[in-house]
Formats: sequence, structure tokens, C-alpha cells
Amino acid sequence: MRPLEGLLVVTLEHAIAAPFCTRQLADLGARVIKVERPGEGDFARAYDARAHGLASHFVWCNRSKESLTLDLKQPAARAVLQKLVERCDVLVQNLAPGAAARMGLDHASLAPVNAGIVVCDISGYGEGGPYTEKKAYDLLIQSEAGFVSVTGTPEQPSKAGLSIADIAAGMYAYSSVLAALLQRGRTGRGQRLEISMLEAMSEWMGFPLYYTLDGQPPPPRAGASHAAIYPYGPFTCGDGKQVVLAVQHDREWAIFCDQVLLQPELAKTYLGNANRLAQREQLRAVIEGVCSTLTAEQLVERLDAAQIANAQLNEMAALWRHPQLAARGRWTDIGSPSGPLPALYPPHHLSGSEPPPMGPVPALGEHTESILAELGYGAPEIARLRAEKAI
Repeated sequence: MRPLEGLLVVTLEHAIAAPFCTRQLADLGARVIKVERPGEGDFARAYDARAHGLASHFVWCNRSKESLTLDLKQPAARAVLQKLVERCDVLVQNLAPGAAARMGLDHASLAPVNAGIVVCDISGYGEGGPYTEKKAYDLLIQSEAGFVSVTGTPEQPSKAGLSIADIAAGMYAYSSVLAALLQRGRTGRGQRLEISMLEAMSEWMGFPLYYTLDGQPPPPRAGASHAAIYPYGPFTCGDGKQVVLAVQHDREWAIFCDQVLLQPELAKTYLGNANRLAQREQLRAVIEGVCSTLTAEQLVERLDAAQIANAQLNEMAALWRHPQLAARGRWTDIGSPSGPLPALYPPHHLSGSEPPPMGPVPALGEHTESILAELGYGAPEIARLRAEKAI
């Protein structure tokens, strides 16, 4: 069986943070019921239409889930949800601050009727403090957490190219849910989990925080290079392609000078990372002078022979056809309302359980009637709920 097989997760989610969390739970075998607004659904469904007419973010975060449409402004819809949460193991929500509690979906309200429930609340800034009610989106949190200030070029700060604040919160929510389920196995009782995007992103900012301890200057923005280690970043070759290389310490630096640059005398001239960092522009000219005489393939061969860490600076087209992913069989197909779509297996490898379900991306409300029937609603009641636009 799969690790979370038999567990029911109900989620009131939108965008990325909560959907990313619950997709990980689905990948481990949990049954995940995604509650969406009738007619509209998770607003991430409309972000773009790049995945055969479906939104790229939505496809990524919502496979293997069931979609139940409920208009939670209506008492009849809230009654359906109440039946679900009274029997579920985990409730995850990233609604506007306070919205879930106003509907009686906070842990304090649910624990008396479902002592084992784990309730995970994801928000931008957490409960309490001057930012509690402040709207929070990924770029805003990247900015508040200082990430943007240390990312980019010396001339221009930059955000990450993907939703890392959402991903950070989603992964902390996921690991916290697993921890709470382990604890419930010992105590029989659930608990409330609170995940703040700002706090998740601030944790990831540990290196620049300590680097600036006691008012010291921040790490300089260094583009695709490392701000505090050199040489560590992309270098342009004679064929115009870029290779990323990483020299971590003086022993590697000596090998790099001898076997890659073919200038062993440079090892003593630029001994010590702090020395190399201070003279990075002069050193860059030396390294790129050598790289310009080589193609990217030739440079990689030389780096590999010297056992100096390196990588291709791939774009998305190259990642789609990456030979390592292909060799390890990491691609499969999943279903969707627009037909089969390629999907990566999740990165966990569990030798003692069934493989991830890799179920389809649900259409909006696809499972509404089957879930209602499971909860005991007959065909006339379902028809009435639909006529009232409660579902």
C-alpha cells in the first residue's frame, strides 16, 4: 500500500501554496477532495492555457485530486462540507485570513466532533501582528522576506523565476501534516498547524541573515554566480554556450588551475576564497580567456576529467529531454480534461510501497455528484442543491 492510503484530506485551496502541499499528500496515496467555487473554481485554473488549454500552475499542483463544487455562502453547501470534515483526517486551507474560522472550520470548532482532525492553516503573514490581514502573493512575500534584494544583478534586483515563497510554505505545510499524523498515531488526537509564507521564506533566508549579522553589508547581487564563493557560476565558451562550474575550496582550486586552466601557477596567486572573491573581475577575465578557446562540450570534458563540479545552463526545452530524467524513467502521462499530459513522478522513492497514483487533473466539479452520493445524498437532493446553485 501507499504510506497515506486510507486517509482523507479535504482542502479549501487556491493558487499554489496549499495545492502544492496537498498534491504531495495525494502522491503518497491520500484521498484529496478539493472544494471549489461553482462555475469558477480555483482561480489558478485561469492563470494561462499553456498545457493543452489548461493552466500550467493548475496542472502541476492538482493531479490525483477530486473536485467538489460548493458555494459556501449557502447553508446547504456548508452542511455538505461539515459532513466531510467530520470524517476527514486532514483539513488544509489557504483562504483569506479568518474566513475558515468564520465558517466554523478552525481546529477549535472541529476538534469536539472530530478529535483526530489535523487542521493546517496557510496564510501570508500568520495570525497576530500588524500584517495579519494584509494580502499576500508570492512576489510580495519574496520582497518582504528580502529575497528580491539579494537576487539579480548588481544593477537590478530580481524575483525568482518561479513561486518559491508559495513552494516554501507548501513544503513546510506538507512536512508538518506528516509530523502531526505521526503524533496522532501516538496520542490519538489531531492538532492545528499554522504556516506563514513570510516565516517559511524567512527561514530560507538564513544564509543572508547571518551574513549580515550585526549590521554587516549584505551579500552582493551576483546574477547567476554565487555571491560568496568564487569561481561558482556560469562562464561563456567559444561557441557562445555557457557552462556553470563550482570550485568550493583551495584543493579544488589547485586542481582547476592545473587541469582545466592549464595554468598551475595561478593557484598560489589566488589562494583562499576570500582572495578570489575580492579579485573576481580580474579572475573572471582569466577564466573566460581560457573558456573562449573551448567549446562548451570541450570545457565540460575537461572539468569532468578533473572532477570539478559543473552543469549545463539549460533552458526548459533541454529539461524536457534531459538524459538523466529519461534514463531513470521519471516521465509518465496523466489524464486531464484536455487529454493525456506528460508529468514527472514525484522525487520521493519509497521501496516498500506502491508507486505514486499519478491520477488525472480533475475538471471543475467532476466528482461533486459521486461525493454527495457517498455522503448519503439521493438524486432528488442533489438535483435540488444544483437547482439552488449550492453546488
